[in-house]
Amino acid sequence: MTAVKIIKVLGTSEESWQDAAEEAFRQASKTVDDISGVEVEDWTANVENGEITEYHATAEIAFPVHDEQ
Repeated sequence: MTAVKIIKVLGTSEESWQDAAEEAFRQASKTVDDISGVEVEDWTANVENGEITEYHATAEIAFPVHDEQ
């Protein structure tokens, strides 16, 4: 049986929510090995003068817990 750890990561983008979600994954993958899943938990944005200026995606990143050897 494998235990799985889940962390939350906030990705941001000036382009789209999809880019924000991909940024969350890219940043997490720099320090987390063997990512097995990503679940976008929340989509938000900053708005100025009636326009979206920054997209945010809060993602849960799942990866297996490895035994120390």
